[in-house]
Amino acid sequence: MTATARPPRGSRAGSGRGTARTSNALRAGLRLEKVPDPCSVVIFGGTGDLSHRKILPALYNLTRAGLLPAEQTVVAFARRPYTDEAYRTEMAASVAEFSRVPVEQALWHDFANGIFYQAGDFTDQAAYAALGARLEALDAERGTRGNRLFYLAAHPSAYSDIITHLGRAGLARPGRGSWVRIIIEKPFGRDLAYARTLNREVTHVFDEGQVYRIDHYLGKETVRNLLVFRFGNGIFEPVWNRRYVDHVQITVAEDLGMEGRGQFYEEAGASRDILQNHLLQLTSLVAMEPPIAFEADALRDEKLRVLKAIDPEWDAERIRRDVVRGQYAAGWVGGVHVPSYRDEPEVAPTSTTETYVALKLEIQNWRWADVPFYVRTGKRLPKRATEISVQFKRPPLMLFRDATTEPEPNLLALRIQPDEGIMLRFAAKVPELGLDVRSVNMDFTYGSSFATEAPEAYETLLLDALMGDASLFTRADEVEAAWGIVTPLDQTWAAWDKRGDSGDLAPYEAGTWGPGAADRLLERDGRRWRRL
Repeated sequence: MTATARPPRGSRAGSGRGTARTSNALRAGLRLEKVPDPCSVVIFGGTGDLSHRKILPALYNLTRAGLLPAEQTVVAFARRPYTDEAYRTEMAASVAEFSRVPVEQALWHDFANGIFYQAGDFTDQAAYAALGARLEALDAERGTRGNRLFYLAAHPSAYSDIITHLGRAGLARPGRGSWVRIIIEKPFGRDLAYARTLNREVTHVFDEGQVYRIDHYLGKETVRNLLVFRFGNGIFEPVWNRRYVDHVQITVAEDLGMEGRGQFYEEAGASRDILQNHLLQLTSLVAMEPPIAFEADALRDEKLRVLKAIDPEWDAERIRRDVVRGQYAAGWVGGVHVPSYRDEPEVAPTSTTETYVALKLEIQNWRWADVPFYVRTGKRLPKRATEISVQFKRPPLMLFRDATTEPEPNLLALRIQPDEGIMLRFAAKVPELGLDVRSVNMDFTYGSSFATEAPEAYETLLLDALMGDASLFTRADEVEAAWGIVTPLDQTWAAWDKRGDSGDLAPYEAGTWGPGAADRLLERDGRRWRRL
């Protein structure tokens, strides 16, 4: 689960199923020096923003690092009437703009020769037959061996059509000695009922082992190293429980507004966009028990247990008490005046969609009983930052009551982005006469500690899917358990809004840390949000 090792060019995966990790390598936390089997990556929605900004740059950077075979092929499937050359030209500009490293023209030329475009409508069965024929021709031409990775980068409303037509075209089942997998982007559903329906539709066509539900946060290097930090060090896990931990805070803050995504956000809101996936995934990684092995199902079993242990009783009274929803008003972010959410393009002027949500979670198991988890996310906050902070309890006997200042409780903060690192706060004596105790920080940053550059999240996740490693992808039952927490909130808010009772929707000025009600959520417990 640590940083990806760079293999020699030309090495090959040893298994026909693309499995590239032995149990010894898993225990060591190292990826074997192998590359995936050659395959065709078929991107549904290949002309969309995600393909331009993330998927193609990630595949290029994996090629640049020597982590993909020379036969690797990309097939974009979308409605626009592009030719192969027109699509390659457009993607050359996008990869040059969004790649984390400068593009090498010679390497790009070789990579682009493996990019193809197939025009078709997602609802047209004949288009899938044509796609199948094209893939067979590319198998013969490029040696991709019948291996397929389908990537659903289209609008979620198209997922059902794409999955159904793939099944009818016979593209979901692998041939002898080959494999077929499918990556499905978030949001996976919009509530618990729809997520269950979509899971049934997917598993009617694909086996669960073929399905990779992606949450890009799980590919971030700091998130992946959270498991190593917890279970690879002997000094932290013994105090990672209710006896020593006072509370946990998890923040996913964004300084951006809608950025042209008003229509999407009106349907999603902060609860569906961030809480259901990113925040609950981070919560489960912090709170999970040690897995029996660093393998996909063992990891996901433990995350599922955490989600199931979160108190599911979200009645109206508890939602008013333990949940805060807010919506940003006009304000200043980074010295720039920005409009209110209701003044954003594609947003209704009377919208009650939440752009901020904070809540108190209770995990009802022996490790975490009576330890609150406070989670929050919001748009138009002062800065972009994602952090997990674990605050420990004060010592039972304060020996330094006469000190000039009382030290703050010990705190462990894991910064996910943008300045990835880990900070530990502890008390120390000031080196002078008298007794002055102050809090000091021991700070570790990935950028200054490692000479290697961390891969982007999509690079990690795409490579894992190509290798057949589902450890960092969510399982069907895991997705449904998360929706089981979020759906009661959304349904209650919708019922209140329908009858004109939206008084709980608290406005907050853009550029601030959210509504005052979120501060009071912690203040009533004698705590406060950590200042990022």
